Amino acid sequence: MKPNFQNFIQVAGVIDIEEANLLLDSEINYLGFPLRLPVNKEDLSEEVASKVIKNLMPPNYGIVISYSNTAKEIIELCDKVGSKIIQLHGSINIDEVKNLKASRSDISIIKSLVVREDNFDKLTSLIKELEPFVDAFITDTYDPTTRASGATGKTHDWKISKKIVELSSKPVILAGGLNPTNVYEAILKVNPAGVDVHTGVENKLGRKDKLLVKQFVNETKKAFKKLKM
Repeated sequence: MKPNFQNFIQVAGVIDIEEANLLLDSEINYLGFPLRLPVNKEDLSEEVASKVIKNLMPPNYGIVISYSNTAKEIIELCDKVGSKIIQLHGSINIDEVKNLKASRSDISIIKSLVVREDNFDKLTSLIKELEPFVDAFITDTYDPTTRASGATGKTHDWKISKKIVELSSKPVILAGGLNPTNVYEAILKVNPAGVDVHTGVENKLGRKDKLLVKQFVNETKKAFKKLKM
């Protein structure tokens, strides 16, 4: 069963089985697991991630979020942890994306589009190149201070994400600094297929907060419903 990217809600940065269960109980069907990161420390080991992901049954899915950039490594990582969805956040040669799709059509590919102040033309080119080989795109934010590409906890210009939604023939997921107080407005302005949140639903200890998650879900569903009216 393939994932459905319409009205999609992902919570990324799952720390352990307890947190995964909290999210599932809060009507989150897509759990994100950042693994093999170039800079930041992983939230959990690949072994623990595997235990969580392999216990999920559709419509619940575990999504591997990684900067891996070869088809071989991506396939090895997905098979190791039992995921059929990969979210690619790093730079990757288009031939590697083609090889991944050709080798494993059962793996859904989400490709990040990191929004900067001056890279819209580059993003437009990426969309055209990658559309035939990916299942969805996800927009995220570049932080010029830390030079982090995504997972910054910061918003970007939503007008750019709106243009990306209009350009892309594939579903576009909105990420970057979303939280329960701004996700409703963001969805109405951008009209994305789905949304992704990480730190925006965490408490001061860095764990997902059940109340914040529930508020995020409610605001997201309210916005998607509004768009259909």
